[in-house]
Amino acid sequence: MPYQPIIGTLGYVLSPDRKRVLLVHRNARADDEHLGKYNGLGGKLEADEDVLSGMRREIREEAQIECTSLQLRGTISWPGFGKNGEDWLGFIFLIDAFEGIPPPRNVEGPLEWIELERMMELPMWEGDRQFLPLVFDSDPRPFHGVMPYRDGRMVSWSVVR
Repeated sequence: MPYQPIIGTLGYVLSPDRKRVLLVHRNARADDEHLGKYNGLGGKLEADEDVLSGMRREIREEAQIECTSLQLRGTISWPGFGKNGEDWLGFIFLIDAFEGIPPPRNVEGPLEWIELERMMELPMWEGDRQFLPLVFDSDPRPFHGVMPYRDGRMVSWSVVR
C-alpha cells in the first residue's frame, strides 16, 4: 500500500534575542490528542498551498504574527502518529524573525515564551525530545527522520543529515 500521510508543518518561533521559543500549551479542549503538552505551532497543509506558505499561514492563524525569516530545519515521517493511527509527514521550521506581537492565547491554549534551556523540562511528546535539539543546533544541514508511533507512543527514531 502506498504511503499517503497527512502533510503538516511545525514551526518554532524564536524571540528576537534568540533565547526563548514561542510554544502553545495545549490545554483548551478535553478531546485534544495533544492535551496537556507543549507544542510548536502548525497544522495540516491545504491542497492549494506549498509548504512554506502553509507554515506562514499556520503561524499567522495561531500567533497573529507574520514570518519574515524562516528556515526549513528538517522533515519527519510519523507513521501511526494520528489519533486513529494516521500517518503524518511533517516539515519542521525555525522562525527567527517576525512582525507583530502574539496574543496571550489561541484556541488551543496559552501561548508562552519559554527559555530554550528550560524547554526540555516541559510536558511534551516523547518524540519531540529526540528532534528538538536538531531544530535549534548550529548545523545548517536539514535533518530527515522517521519516528513510528503505536498506541500514542514512539516506537523508534532514526535520522540522517
